[in-house]
Amino acid sequence: MRKQNLKIFSGSSNRPLAQKIADYLGLELGRCVLDRFSDGEIHFYIDENVRGEDVFIVQTGSFDANFHLMELFLMIDAFKRASAERITAVIPYYCYARQDWKDRPRVPISARLVADLIEKAGANRVLTMDLHSPQIQGFFSIPVDNLMAAPVLANYIKSLGLENLTIVSPDAGGVGRARWFAKKMGASLAIIDKRRPVPNVAEVLHVIGQVKGKDVVILDDMVDTAGTLILSVEALRNEGARRVLAACTHPVLSGKALARIQESPLEKLIVTNTIELSEEAKKIDKITVLSVAELFGEAVRRIHEGLSVSSLFI
Repeated sequence: MRKQNLKIFSGSSNRPLAQKIADYLGLELGRCVLDRFSDGEIHFYIDENVRGEDVFIVQTGSFDANFHLMELFLMIDAFKRASAERITAVIPYYCYARQDWKDRPRVPISARLVADLIEKAGANRVLTMDLHSPQIQGFFSIPVDNLMAAPVLANYIKSLGLENLTIVSPDAGGVGRARWFAKKMGASLAIIDKRRPVPNVAEVLHVIGQVKGKDVVILDDMVDTAGTLILSVEALRNEGARRVLAACTHPVLSGKALARIQESPLEKLIVTNTIELSEEAKKIDKITVLSVAELFGEAVRRIHEGLSVSSLFI
């Protein structure tokens, strides 16, 4: 029986990342056409044979999350109807992940709904990175591989020569992530005690842990409006932190985020390319972008060959 060929296709949300993943694997991106009808509806077709093939679709959450999700659903459906043997949705930034439980009456669990729609469209597997809540994997009945950007971030932070390092979690929900990272870095841990009265608005109460005279790195899965980040930076400076940097996987950077980062005492914001930065964001010297293409590429290779993905982090 003929062995399945590995094929990588890209949606419109982050083609540069998809191209780098394909380059790592020594492949060309699959041929397909994505455009719109005059009324805005998405038009997609596959421009090569994929029958019986192992297909990976790279499509991240981005500045137009609703459009890119719909694009992903249509692409998955097209590959299913074209008889691809297996379809893996590669979603570097899983959008709607912040709405993963009922925090008040009469609200949706959006992360679960998106999971249901991905499965219903016909995906056989999902490959993502740093889910806002790891338990979102349980919303799927298909395999989910949740990669971590921590190795990429840690290697870069080690190269900065920071002294007396402390890793800071910006809230209680990120303590597990920050604790794991601090252990890998041989650093101490601190936590920001904050409350969020309404979405995208945070109030920092105080810092739990010793940061006076230390170099600190605020670690989070994403930076959206940067409101929480800047409040955390100010709180840490008030507590006597010597240098304040931040690192996150997903640079959403919406609203007034760029202006806040520029005007703040934050020394550096380290992000990955799970989301392609806007042209305006690329001009900000404080923002450093690290590539996770090799990590995704290696995960894709291992999935295709039936090898362990979790061993990437041992």
